Parts: sequence; C-alpha cells; structure tokens
Amino acid sequence: MTVLSAIDFEAPGSDQQFVESLQATGFGVLKNHPLDKPLIRSIYAHWAEFFASGDAAAYAVDRENQDGFFSMADAESAKGQTHQDLKEYFHFYPWGRCPSELRDELMQYYESAHVFAATLLSWIERYSPGSIAESYSEPLSNMIKGSEVTLLRILHYPPISGPVSATRAAPHEDINLITILPMSSADGLEVLGGNEQWIPVPADFDHVVINIGDMLQEATAGHFPSTTHRVVNPVGSDMSAARMSLPLFLHPRPDVVLSERYTAKSYLDERLRELGVA
Repeated sequence: MTVLSAIDFEAPGSDQQFVESLQATGFGVLKNHPLDKPLIRSIYAHWAEFFASGDAAAYAVDRENQDGFFSMADAESAKGQTHQDLKEYFHFYPWGRCPSELRDELMQYYESAHVFAATLLSWIERYSPGSIAESYSEPLSNMIKGSEVTLLRILHYPPISGPVSATRAAPHEDINLITILPMSSADGLEVLGGNEQWIPVPADFDHVVINIGDMLQEATAGHFPSTTHRVVNPVGSDMSAARMSLPLFLHPRPDVVLSERYTAKSYLDERLRELGVA
C-alpha cells in the first residue's frame, strides 16, 4: 500500500521533496513545521466546548457572506453526492463574525498559517517546470496577499450513533490553491491513490498535511493534481468519539487570473453553486 511519508520541514532538500510529493499525489505531509501545536490543541478544546454549548446557533450562517455557523442541516454535500456530510462547522474570516472570547486564538493561528502558506507556495513555484511557471499571472505567494476570501474552517464531526448512509466528509476535492491541515484530533482522513485505493493519513499530531486545490490545478494545467480525499466514519468503539479539524483554505484575491478560462472569482462562484451553498 502507498504511504504518505512525512518530510522534515527543516531538513536540507525538504522544499524539493515536498513539491515532488505534491506533484505525484496532490498531497504532502510535513513534520517539524513552524505551526504552534499547543495553540492548535487549545483551539480544538475551546471550540469543542463552543459546539457543545449550543451557542453556535446565534451565529447561523450568513448565506451572502458565507461566514458563521453551519449546522448539521446546513452542511455541504460533496459535488455529485446526494447526502449531506455528517459535520458542523464555523467559517472564520478576519472581517467576519466570531465569538469575542475565541477570536484572538483564531487570528493568531490564521496569521501564522498564512505566512507558512506563502513559504509553501514559493516552494511550489520554485520547482514548477519552466513552461508552467511562465504561465502564472503573478507569483503564487503574491496571489494570496490582500485576499479576504482565505477561509479558516473549524470543523466538528459529532459522535455517530447507529447506522448512517452518509459519511463525515464524502469524497471531494478542495476549491482553493492549497489547503493547510494540522492533524485532526482523530483518524479518518484518506487520500485516493493512483491505483484507486484509499490511503489512510495517520493522525500524528506533530504533522501537517497540505493538499492541492482545484484552483492550483487549473493554474498549472493539471501539473499539480487536486486529489480526491474523504473523512471516513469511525467504526466500533470509536463511533462515540468526536473529531475536530482546522483546515485553512488559501484563496487568491478574486481578481487573480488563474487561466484563460477563469479568474479566481469566476471559479469560486461556479463551485459554490455546484455545492449548493450559494
């Protein structure tokens, strides 16, 4: 079985190894990364309490701005799926709504992860083939500067009781340039390999997972693939365990030209309509 091996962020040559992993699988796993792990643990703990409190209902999603709380009934369905995912989540933007007591931690993480993302995008550009790099409308790391649509999603997958027809997150691809995912509080993430087999991603809390989104696939004419992934339901005794996750979806500014076919805005608008959330 194919295994996604963790690459040491601080080791010589890690930049090239990381980009090679992205090109081959659409995913890269890094260890010894600069993200603040105690901060991530604290965010998970505080937001688990928030979801359990019932206070999230006061921040019900604003459909125009796409910020706030998405209940289980509001949760998206993956493209081509008929069942909604078994999750609830909160969309955080620096300009958007957020409980005041939880904002400072999110802002600290959002800003540090944004800096980390700019480094990773510069790596991707550095090791893009010449013909691909020449087609970028501007440097990749510059595409996210000043963007107000980069989204931090605080995800809560509640415990599962009894048989269900849906999954925590059905097979899907991300919309954005890249996604930064510090490891979740539980297992469940799987990546679809080239042999059409699902590859589990171990939930080692010291690791961070980065995956290619559809926008970068579009901007590179498919050189960097947006790989299908899912979050499977727990089985047996693990069914009673909740799962927290904190993906940061790096979006370009709306005016960024991705290709001859799309700007970032036209691409995002199309995908949101397909997902039924706009």
